[in-house]
Amino acid sequence: MSLEIKPDQSVLVLIDHQDGVVRQIKTASEADVRRAVLALAKAANILKLPVVISSSMEDGLTGRIFSELAEALPEAYERRIKRPGLVNAWHQPEFKRAIEKIGRKQVIMAGLTADVCLVFAATSMAEAGYQVHAVMDATGAWSDISEEMARRRMEKAGVVLTAAVSVIAEAIYDFSTPTGAALQELMIKDLVSTIAIPPLSVVKNLVAKALTPDS
Repeated sequence: MSLEIKPDQSVLVLIDHQDGVVRQIKTASEADVRRAVLALAKAANILKLPVVISSSMEDGLTGRIFSELAEALPEAYERRIKRPGLVNAWHQPEFKRAIEKIGRKQVIMAGLTADVCLVFAATSMAEAGYQVHAVMDATGAWSDISEEMARRRMEKAGVVLTAAVSVIAEAIYDFSTPTGAALQELMIKDLVSTIAIPPLSVVKNLVAKALTPDS
């Protein structure tokens, strides 16, 4: 199976994007994680992707699923798989049944945290024969070393590491189509435009200074 994102073969899986969890990560900002996962949700709506959301112990310290995610994907949110204690979502029978019922083998996955709920579910599903694309800017971990070990474990299991911009850009396929245009607008508005780019005049001045010999 090609590693190329193919929307008609893909399912979006979002695991434990919960208020209490995101506030504990140290390797990414809460705002960046929320922005990336919301962009994935919007892209899923445009592409009409099936979506599976899972949460862990919502009544405890992990808290509720992001409100903006629930608003963007109301049907998937209502059907979310609530795990009462299992760490690995793939071990939850209801989660596995939901994935198997959809019947798609390419999984675009994001989850919190990278070093717990993402890595375990991603590697388990890869070992079960799914092609898993882990979106690494829609996650974070407790420490740099913990996230690095999770990345290595996922790659060793055959998981494709990617980012929200890459997923959406690959799904665009053709800018000239209505879907492609809508995805391009989403990518630029919600992701690319959030990157701080200096004005052209500043860049020109820096280049001029760099090319000017020292007096």
